[in-house]
Amino acid sequence: MLLLLLAACAPRATEPQTHTAIIQGPVGFYPSQPGLDWIYQPQRASLADPPFRLSIIGPTSFAGQPAIRFRFSGRGQERNFFRQVGPTGVRLLGFEEVISNSTVRFNPPLQEYPAENTLVLGARWGGVSRLESQIVVNNQVTQTAAISLEYTYQVVGKTNVTVGAGAFEAWRITLQIKPAQGDVENFEIWFVPGVGEVRTREGLLLVDRNFR
Repeated sequence: MLLLLLAACAPRATEPQTHTAIIQGPVGFYPSQPGLDWIYQPQRASLADPPFRLSIIGPTSFAGQPAIRFRFSGRGQERNFFRQVGPTGVRLLGFEEVISNSTVRFNPPLQEYPAENTLVLGARWGGVSRLESQIVVNNQVTQTAAISLEYTYQVVGKTNVTVGAGAFEAWRITLQIKPAQGDVENFEIWFVPGVGEVRTREGLLLVDRNFR
C-alpha cells in the first residue's frame, strides 16, 4: 500500500509533451515559481520514449492551508502535489491522484527539504507523520488508508553527475521510510540548488527544463 501511494504508478503511453517558453533569470534555491517545467525519463529509457513532466501551476490551498500546486503527468499518470516553500524549506502537504479521484494527506506535512543554509554534508531531518488517503466516488468520500510512518532524510555526499539535461554538481540525499506496518523503503535523490531534483526518488532522471 505504501508503494502504491508514494511511488510512481506503472507507465502507460500518453500524448507527447512540449515545453513552454524558456524562463530566464534566477528561480530560487528551491525553485517554486509558476510556469517552471522539468522533463524526466526513467533510467535507461530512450529519449524517444514518452516523458514525464513536472510543472508548477501556482498558488492554491490544500486542506485549508496555503500551498503551491505542482502537476506531475505522463505515461498515463496525472498527480497534483501540494507544497509549501519558504524560509524553513519545503513541506509536502499531500497530493491528489486525478485519474483515480483520490487524495493523500500528511499530518503533519512531510519536511522534504530543510532551510537553505542547513542543507550541508551530513545534515539529517525527518519525523513521524500520519498518511491518510481517501477516494471520492459519486460525491461519496471513502477513507482507504491511514498509515503512520517515520521518515529520515540524510545528505550523504556531493558529486558530479551527468543526466540528459547536462552535467551538475548535486547533493546526494537518501530517504528512508518506515511504515508502522510493512517493509522499510529506501530511496536516493540528487538535488541541485537552483535547478531542483535531477534524480527523483523514483529513479527518474532530468532530461530537460524550461529555465536557465
